[in-house]
Amino acid sequence: MLCLAVLQGVQCRTLQGHAHWVNTLALSTDYVLRTGAFDPAEATVNPQDVRGSLEDVKDKAFKRYNQVRGQGPERLVSGSDDFTLFLWCPAEDKKPLGRLTGHQALINEVLFSPDTRLIASASFDKSIKIWDGKTGKYLSSLRGHVSAVYQISWSADSRLLVSGSSDSTLKVWDVKTNKLAIDLPGHADEVFAVDWSPDGQRVASGGKDKCLRIWRR
Repeated sequence: MLCLAVLQGVQCRTLQGHAHWVNTLALSTDYVLRTGAFDPAEATVNPQDVRGSLEDVKDKAFKRYNQVRGQGPERLVSGSDDFTLFLWCPAEDKKPLGRLTGHQALINEVLFSPDTRLIASASFDKSIKIWDGKTGKYLSSLRGHVSAVYQISWSADSRLLVSGSSDSTLKVWDVKTNKLAIDLPGHADEVFAVDWSPDGQRVASGGKDKCLRIWRR
């Protein structure tokens, strides 16, 4: 993997360790960068615009970023066809913080939880695994799909995780209990894409059946 200084357009670091191609990457601050000044904790059923001047909105977004990031640097997680994940701190070191093993097939997607405490990984081995977001320590496995898990998405409060699979279903998991909360059949074929709205109210899914489906919490 290459780390680039975007504004300067130069490579600043190469991260090596995987034995096969890298399929997926996630940054610990991805969610707060995505949502900016919008705080999911203040969300309502009826959509509302973020009020204030441009400078106020920028300031709020920056404060949210710093709060989520905390005192340490951003972390990066990668998933590969070699069945492993690597946890990195690319701003400080080219050596990985940890090598995360346990999956029995290639990794399709990795995601930090919005609060950055957890990492979830989806694999062709039909499972989702949960890891500690700071150390990479293995915590639990979520099993229930009968075929490959393609994509996952966290709820804004980091308590629930939705997964989409080639078995044509979506499943919502309670990460605290490691149990299936809701089974969502409906697609007629493989589910390739899932996303959870930042206000926590809806999940969107897309599949091989050429349909987009919207699910209300």
